[in-house]
Amino acid sequence: MSSAGISGCVPTTVNISCFLFSCVNRATLEFSIFLLVEVLQEFSLAFSPLFFDMFYFLSIQEHHIQTNHGPVSVAVYGDHDKPALVTYPDIALNYMSCFQGLLFCPEAASLLLHNFCIYHISPPGHELGAAPISPNAPIPSVDDLADQVADVLDFFGLGSVMCFGVTAGAYILTLFAAKYRERVLGLILVSPLCKGPTWTEWLYSKVTSNLLYYYGMCGLVKECLLQRYFSKEVRGFSELPESDIVQACKSLLEQRQSMNVWRFVQTMNERYDLSEHIKRLQCRTLIFVGDNSQFHTEAVHLTSKLDRRYCALVEVQACGSLVTEEQPHAMLIPMEYFLMGYGLYRPPSQVVECSPRSPLSPFCISPDLLSPESMGVKLKPIRTRVRLEV
Repeated sequence: MSSAGISGCVPTTVNISCFLFSCVNRATLEFSIFLLVEVLQEFSLAFSPLFFDMFYFLSIQEHHIQTNHGPVSVAVYGDHDKPALVTYPDIALNYMSCFQGLLFCPEAASLLLHNFCIYHISPPGHELGAAPISPNAPIPSVDDLADQVADVLDFFGLGSVMCFGVTAGAYILTLFAAKYRERVLGLILVSPLCKGPTWTEWLYSKVTSNLLYYYGMCGLVKECLLQRYFSKEVRGFSELPESDIVQACKSLLEQRQSMNVWRFVQTMNERYDLSEHIKRLQCRTLIFVGDNSQFHTEAVHLTSKLDRRYCALVEVQACGSLVTEEQPHAMLIPMEYFLMGYGLYRPPSQVVECSPRSPLSPFCISPDLLSPESMGVKLKPIRTRVRLEV
């Protein structure tokens, strides 16, 4: 592959993200990024935010940690002296496919990468280039995975951290917060799970599990997962082709070890209701959910169980569960306000003029401040429910 082969159009965040999705392992990723840098230089973009985004992935350090509940892969980026942000993705995803869209937004990158050292935890066997997990290895429970997070924090010598999880990953980090309350500064949850699986979801997961077990990552399994992640508009239909990000996600799913994914599906299908456990949480929580997410009611239920003084729910219109990839710009302003309460701000040189500035703490956000008018023209319209005393 030559740089000329991908230089037929001006590089953008979307088509570069899709290209990076196709990288099978870190060596391929590094080689591909160097080719992309050449292309960016051809278009005089060598000093654009897109150029520096390439080196985000080159600067990530992969750690394979042996925990009390089996090995886990953690990708670390940033200054270890900064506050820690721990991420956990949804089923069949990893940080490349679950958080890349958000981190490729220059505004989000300037906010998150400037303030945090990021620790991307992958579910067992979901990291780039993962080998099949031995069939003799026990399938971990959700409690085991939450305890793994604690082991990771111990390995890096971390105390209290900010947690950022998506759907299944949001459940694991919420459970972690319930079990280790003193170790969680705050929660950012995207389309989170909270209750045990309904009979419909349980049966649906059983069918998916059987397909994975006997047929691997077949077309039907990929379609089930895409329905879980994205809205119908993004997935496409007869009159509208599927988006680039969905095509890229399909490519990534083909690279997953199907039995490793099967194990995580089995784990999540045995999860239990956290409703009573989360009532004791004292950390601030910011919840995002797409209007078209399969887990919209779960997010609303979770919000109703949390202390209304410390929780805000942001509903993103025309969006599925994977808000970080489908509509990452809709997350920027709520996240910025949320982090202000911790004294974390965007670097002064990279403040976006369309972003309203305020010293308000995250639990004092007015619904008006999260209206489409306040978001600016760059953001998708969102509807906000804030169960707070303003």
